[in-house]
Amino acid sequence: MDLTSHLWTSAVVFAATDIDDLVLLTAFFADERMRRGAIVAGQFLGIGALTAASAIAAIAALAVPPHWPSLLGAIPLLMGLWKAWELIRGQGGDSDDESEDARRAAGRSGSQVLMVAAVTIANGGDNLSVYIPVFANDLAAVPLFVVVFSVLTVVWCWLGYAFVKHPAGAAVMRRYGHLILPGVLIAIGFLILF
Repeated sequence: MDLTSHLWTSAVVFAATDIDDLVLLTAFFADERMRRGAIVAGQFLGIGALTAASAIAAIAALAVPPHWPSLLGAIPLLMGLWKAWELIRGQGGDSDDESEDARRAAGRSGSQVLMVAAVTIANGGDNLSVYIPVFANDLAAVPLFVVVFSVLTVVWCWLGYAFVKHPAGAAVMRRYGHLILPGVLIAIGFLILF
């Protein structure tokens, strides 16, 4: 394959396997307790881990059993249930409690990075199933894939953030954003598991 073919292939592979991450990123950016930097760092960490695991598996010529990635669905499912529980439990709180929660969340940037990374990885079963054979087909192209995936991760983060900041998207997110993230996490968890 030539350079142009590799560029197109890597862009299509990323877009096809990460369209669901765009929905997740939008939901994360809509949650006012989440720090933007933590979301971006977590997304990079998650995509990086999936890419590295796929490259290692391709190099080692390992086959990932098809049912293993689906078990990762428990991670977003449990996180979504936890966030829903926090939402239900916190509905009776006053604004002082909410501002205190926001201050505590801001202090937990590292845990937010890990949460976004864990959800990205858990949601990456389709990534593994596509990346491994594509990488195994041409190991020399893996560095190019890494560059394209990095650039497209920036684009995905920008698109997720832009939707939340767009007047139409912002209106929806202001009204329903606190409900969307737990729902999206629970739905993705079920989709991955089943």
